Parts: sequence; C-alpha cells; structure tokens
Amino acid sequence: MCPLYVAGLIGLGDRKSIQPMAARADGVPYDRLHHFIAAGIWDEAPLQQALQGNRSVGVAPQYATTLGKTANCQTLVSLTLARGEVPVAVGLALFLLETRTGDLDRMARAGVPEDRRAARTKLEIAVAEIDRVREGGARFGCVLADAGYGCSAPFRQALSERGLRWAVGITGRNKVYPAELR
Repeated sequence: MCPLYVAGLIGLGDRKSIQPMAARADGVPYDRLHHFIAAGIWDEAPLQQALQGNRSVGVAPQYATTLGKTANCQTLVSLTLARGEVPVAVGLALFLLETRTGDLDRMARAGVPEDRRAARTKLEIAVAEIDRVREGGARFGCVLADAGYGCSAPFRQALSERGLRWAVGITGRNKVYPAELR
C-alpha cells in the first residue's frame, strides 16, 4: 500500500485525502488504503534512527515554514520545474545554519562535501540552484517563489540580473514602487 499511497500524494488530482486517492488508483479499495494509514502497524523507530542518526549536521532549532514555528529540524531549499500539473524536482540542497558550519569536525563526520561547508543563506542557495540547472541546459518561463524569498530585494535583483521573469510572494508590509523610481 505504501507505493500506492505515495503515488496518490504526488500524482495528479487536487484532493489528496484517502478516498479520492483510492478512487483515482485502479483496483485499490478505499478500505485497504485507509487501514494502511489509520492502523499505523509499522515501527518507524528504525527508519527515524537511520534518517536522523547522531551525525545530522543540519538539525537545529530553526523556523520551519510548514510548521509555522521554530522547531528542531533540517531545512531544505528545493527547486522544482513544472509544466501543467507535472512537477519535477530538479534541486534539493540542505540549508546549514552558520552555527553548524563552524563545527568542521561534525561536518566532516556527517560527510558534508568540502565545497558545501561554508555558510550560505537560503536565498544564496536558491540562486545557486537556479544557476546550476540553467547551466545544465534547463529552460523555463518564469521563477515563482513564496514570500520567504520574495521579501528579499537581493533575491529579486539576482533574478532580474539573470534576465529571468519572476513572480514572488510578498508580505503586507512590503512597499512596492514602479520600476522607474529606482
């Protein structure tokens, strides 16, 4: 059931609850998929230990957008290309807080490549990922970003300097001026 459930989460369709996902999958009874999720009969401790370990260099108290609060977690910067309803992840980079990049021994034990051990902001990582996929030949019409990135004038300027069209979220506190008022 796990592969079917994951396929339902990342597949087509607006509703990602059990009943619509089961209806979209051929030959998957709703009851079986619901039982898989509701019963929770697997022991997640071994998986969590393997994923977290005691060498997770990026784990630290930091703001988690999906939680809407500060939590002890890792943060990733992702880059996704999409056409219609088909998203394709093309970049995923671990954000390392400056407090973590200072611990070189821990970063070496965790296997962080030497060229990734310098502190970079999420915005710097995002621009570097955009540059990387463009250098690899990817083409796209415009860059979309949430307000976490859109509120940053240097991020928006970096996109414009690269000749990219962009649409980004901003908060209600941002001031917007016509381009001629530079």
